[in-house]
Amino acid sequence: MGGTHDRDIDGVAADFSRGRISRRDALKRLAGLGMGAAAGAAFIAACDRTPNASSGGAAATPADTIYRNGTVLTMVDDRRQAEAVAVAGGKILAVGSEADVMATKGANTVVVDLAGHTLMPSFIDAHGHFMNALQVVKWANVQGVPAGPISSIADFVPVLQEHVRTFALKPGDWIIGYGYDRSNLVEGRELNIDDLDPAFPDNPIMLIHSSNHGAVLNTAAFNVVGYDENTPTPPGGIIVRKPGTTIPYGLIMETAFLPVLTNAPKPSERELLDTLDEAQQIYTRAGVTTVQEGATAAKDLRVLRKGADAGLLYLDVVSLPLFLEIPELVQDYAPDFVGGPAGIPDEVAKAFGTYQNRLKLQGIKFVIDGSPQGKTAFWTQPLLTPGPDGQQDWRGQPVFPPETLFKTMAAVHAKGLQVFCHANGDAAIDLAIDGMRATGVKAADDRRTVIVHSQCMRPDQLDLYVELGFSPSFFAAHTFYWGDEHLVNLGPQRADFISPMASAFAKGLRCSNHTDFSVTPMEPMRIMWASMVRTSKTGIVLGADERIDNWKALQSLTIEAAWQIFEEKTKGSLEVGKLADMVILDANPLTAAPEALLDIAVLETLKEGKTVYRKEPA
Repeated sequence: MGGTHDRDIDGVAADFSRGRISRRDALKRLAGLGMGAAAGAAFIAACDRTPNASSGGAAATPADTIYRNGTVLTMVDDRRQAEAVAVAGGKILAVGSEADVMATKGANTVVVDLAGHTLMPSFIDAHGHFMNALQVVKWANVQGVPAGPISSIADFVPVLQEHVRTFALKPGDWIIGYGYDRSNLVEGRELNIDDLDPAFPDNPIMLIHSSNHGAVLNTAAFNVVGYDENTPTPPGGIIVRKPGTTIPYGLIMETAFLPVLTNAPKPSERELLDTLDEAQQIYTRAGVTTVQEGATAAKDLRVLRKGADAGLLYLDVVSLPLFLEIPELVQDYAPDFVGGPAGIPDEVAKAFGTYQNRLKLQGIKFVIDGSPQGKTAFWTQPLLTPGPDGQQDWRGQPVFPPETLFKTMAAVHAKGLQVFCHANGDAAIDLAIDGMRATGVKAADDRRTVIVHSQCMRPDQLDLYVELGFSPSFFAAHTFYWGDEHLVNLGPQRADFISPMASAFAKGLRCSNHTDFSVTPMEPMRIMWASMVRTSKTGIVLGADERIDNWKALQSLTIEAAWQIFEEKTKGSLEVGKLADMVILDANPLTAAPEALLDIAVLETLKEGKTVYRKEPA
């Protein structure tokens, strides 16, 4: 009996190692054989680290799998397409003509007929918030159409009431939603306590702003967090007050929001770990196999490390600890270190840059300003409309004092760590430039400082990016989701230069593109579409000269995003020796008309040759 049981387990290992079943299916089969979750995860992790028996010498290695009879997009400039791909041991064994690739076929090779579909490198999440994915599955979706159900003030109460019923929330339980944004509302005003309190007098509500930089609270929530008419607005923060009073009216932003978010109720560590699979499936359904946690708190990093050590990650997770978390990070990695808040011991620096059980610390994230749609970005010229609380000649403000940012930037740079700066407004981008230029960095140093969003730029700042070796991670989908808002707030000249991808590529910069999930849905095809058409929800084109073509749009989601995190030698294109991180699409995005891109579906997603998502037949 034991022998049969062992053979059954060996069969699971063989099927998993050859990519015939996914990690999820392997764990289910092992559970059916009586192997517990932790033991099963450890067993599969060991299989993942064990080379396939046929993965020896390069030319003599037979393929585990060959993909043929479809379009193969390599994402390599001088050979964009191929006829077939061979995979062995989780890596690309051969790519080229069908005849050459079929020469790698062995007795046990699985040949996959693509049936005319398109195979290409899987997408890389250049900037987003993976920890949000662990929670949005139990939050209310209050995004605007088409990402969510909201188009007016009247829509919120029934959506939240349905959420209460779905999750059986009781009086006193928090109601948390994501994706709130005034620009989606026909009334053109902010949601406030008067809209929410009558229906929810006993439940604290927090509807997180689409920017992730603020939220709308009701009175019950303000009571819980201790905000009242006597609470001062902190430097760098926004508390919208009820007209004629000092009573908090609903919207809070930036430094007024940070302590509320930090202390808001969160699932337990066990609940978060149990959600890791569901969270990763948000990405695999979109063809993404490398995901980013783009502003990681120390306690969230501990959850990720536990999940990684337990073998629960089957996608690669890139973490950017928030610069405010450096003291806690130091205590985790060097508990005996004694030094100031900007001090980073060598033990901490050595923890960066290498995957451990599919989790990698990549660099330190600095937040310089807020969001343009939330009017908390930092501009050199005032907006054409009032600020969040009716301020005139509003230019926004930095979130933290520049001297605090610059001191920590210098310490991070001196340790050889990569710097990522959240900067939306041109004044915030100036601060990123000034802070990094003070370190003496130059393009030739290849430090790859990433300016996340780089939205409301000035043309002269692109030249400084070239000089300093900066790389922008653009957010081109803003032209669709908030383009109409930007036109009103900024005027056409500034709005037309939002996410200037064509100008950046023309200057030789390496540029990625992102969703900032969960700010916008995890939809690589919509990002691609937005960067090609740059139309707002009402059909107005923002910056026709900044449109890019299909090829550049795809590169910004693959090889360019890989380059930004120093992974271009292993990911982002289909080349011999690289990881077999791939996606099969039902149509070719390189030849599709822009509007057809939104209809392209992911049929299958593969991580290192193993299926992590397959679309169910209709």
